[in-house]
Parts: sequence; structure tokens; C-alpha cells
Amino acid sequence: MANAIFGASSPGLNTRVPLPRWLVALQGLIAVAFGILLLAYPTGILIVLTVLLGIFWLINGIFVLASLVSNRSDRRWKTLVGLLGVVAGILVLAYPLYSTVILPSLLAIIVGVIGLVVGAVHLVRGFSGAGPGAGVIGIVSIIFALILIAHPFLAALAVVMVIAVLAIIGGALAIVFALRMPA
Repeated sequence: MANAIFGASSPGLNTRVPLPRWLVALQGLIAVAFGILLLAYPTGILIVLTVLLGIFWLINGIFVLASLVSNRSDRRWKTLVGLLGVVAGILVLAYPLYSTVILPSLLAIIVGVIGLVVGAVHLVRGFSGAGPGAGVIGIVSIIFALILIAHPFLAALAVVMVIAVLAIIGGALAIVFALRMPA
């Protein structure tokens, strides 16, 4: 078999090596613990994620501004992006509690507005002959969009809860899979 990168075959690279049983079980335990932590402290997790986002924006802004030293192309855009990143990072780190409410709420409102537009498009398509399914999807999309716009912070907490439940389910399945693996 020819390898596209090296042009010759590489023996042993096409075989899959399974993960050790203990590692799969450990991944499952960590996922379950992470899910329980998310369920127990959803607002605390949102605060931590917001602070991490602020740190990322600050560091990214600094690196974008530093890249102007070696590469002067698109200087105006890089300056704008770098300054916005630094300012946003500083604001988020200076006011983490306000940012924890504002950032997820703003994101939920944006997603809600997009959901309203998508729902309206599906609703129009449903009335113009695309079938009742498109109309139902439009109505459901509009309902969820209105819920997001009416309660944006609760929507952000709901996302944390969904991630928590998925982590617990995935972790439990990984543990079951590890127990069924050959020793």
C-alpha cells in the first residue's frame, strides 16, 4: 500500500492499537466526575469558563499585536483585533461576575435572533409548498428562539446542564465499555 505523504508504504501504521482498559475506565470516571461537578456548580463553571475566555482574549490580543513586529501585512486589522482582544480580556478579567452574566446572555440573544430568522424562513417555506414539516420546524425554531431571547442567562445555564448530562452518560458508557474490554 502506498502512503500519500511519503510515497512508500509504512508497515504497522494502518493497524489500530486499542487503548488500555484502565485508561478507558479512567476517562469514564473523569467524565462522570466532570458531569457531576457541572451539575453541582453550574454558575461557578460559567464563571471559570468566562475567566478562561478573558485570559484567551488577552493573550491572543497580545500575540496579534506582537506579530506586527515581524509581519506588517494587514497592519490596521491586526491592530484592531489585537487592541479589541486586549481590552476585552482586561474587561472580562476585571469584572468576571458581570461578564459571566453578559457574555452568555449576549450569545443566547444572538442565537435567538438567528433562530427567529431561520424559523421565519422555514415557516414561509412551509406555507409556500415545502410541506408541513418545514412549517413545524419553523414554529419550533421560533418558540425556542423566543425562549432564548426572553431568558438568555437561563439558556446559558441550560447548555451547562446539557453538557453535564452528556458527560455523565458518556463517562458511564466508557466505564461499561472498559469493563467489557478484554483484559
